Amino acid sequence: QVQLVESGGGLVQAGGSLRLSCAASGRTFSSYVMGWFRQAPGKEREFVAALHWRGGSTYYADSVKGRFTISRDNAKSTLYLQMNSLKPEDTAVYYCAAERSRLVHTTTANYDYWGQGTQVTISS
Repeated sequence: QVQLVESGGGLVQAGGSLRLSCAASGRTFSSYVMGWFRQAPGKEREFVAALHWRGGSTYYADSVKGRFTISRDNAKSTLYLQMNSLKPEDTAVYYCAAERSRLVHTTTANYDYWGQGTQVTISS
């Protein structure tokens, strides 16, 4: 069974940085797409960033492009989201997700496995 455990959330001021981590276990993830999503209060869960575990291109929502960077450490089976120049509108619960796929998708319905989420709060 795939398990995803996020960490690294917190409270920071606007303009600051955070790095989220997602520890993945239960599978060999070379055939998996890994993504970050977020959900703000009263809003639907939305795509943030994704990559294929075996490598290649990375994908970002327009709202975070140039500020966030998704990466992975194969040896640690860990996915990261480096978030810089944070804005109050980045405040949300951030989720790590995984799907067994050759194609990278940006919709929540495609992902089979989800972490419990980590809260990110940006103060103005």
